[in-house]
Amino acid sequence: MACLALVLGIAVSGAQLRAADDDRDKMNTRFDEDIARLTAQIEKAPKSVDLYSQRGDAFFFRGKFAEAVADYEKMVELKPDLDTSHWRKGIAYFYAKRYKDAAKQFEIYHSFDNVDRENGIWRYLSQSKALGRDKAREGLLKYEKDDREPFPDVYRLFAGEITGDELLKKINEAKISDQQRQQRLFYAELYVGLDEFVEGRLDSAEKHLAAAAKNEWGSKAGGGPGYMWHVARVHNDLLVDELPKKK
Repeated sequence: MACLALVLGIAVSGAQLRAADDDRDKMNTRFDEDIARLTAQIEKAPKSVDLYSQRGDAFFFRGKFAEAVADYEKMVELKPDLDTSHWRKGIAYFYAKRYKDAAKQFEIYHSFDNVDRENGIWRYLSQSKALGRDKAREGLLKYEKDDREPFPDVYRLFAGEITGDELLKKINEAKISDQQRQQRLFYAELYVGLDEFVEGRLDSAEKHLAAAAKNEWGSKAGGGPGYMWHVARVHNDLLVDELPKKK
């Protein structure tokens, strides 16, 4: 799930933020500044798909999901052929709690890329919130070709064939380089955390999403992986804010 982000660009990478704005408040201030700057630019160039893309990202990274959805939808309005591949719009729908719209977006993405299980995982997450786990598992997209690690096993997690602990243990015991391990652990912690979230186990979700947000490989990644690092960070922040209210 990196094609569109790589073509249109991400507003700010995780590495840039960690280097300059390690504090959450400073990070949010940076995004507010980006939003203001991009808004001024959009007023001068209201048909710039790239500017809406960048501002949509900045809104999402700031936790303003309805605004991110609006900018991503504006991109499609200006350039309709983006709709099929616009996975970021699907993720923004998910966090805006428009779960049926999110599931539909990931379903049409499958016609654009029928190899990427990460897309199928997000469709499952969306359907799980909209319809419940059993219906979501029945509707898991089918894949016939191999995908990059660790997504075949992550997909098995969502199919109920492996536990999060088993997935993480397998990665930690694999004979791979440290960089490969960090990369796989980033995605594993992210999606184990999201699985725990849709199952309602919020304390466990926060633990795994925090691990993904602290992952050095993820924080330095650009393009699609960098966007997913922000997903981990933003979702962890939401849970940190919400959990004390639940207790």
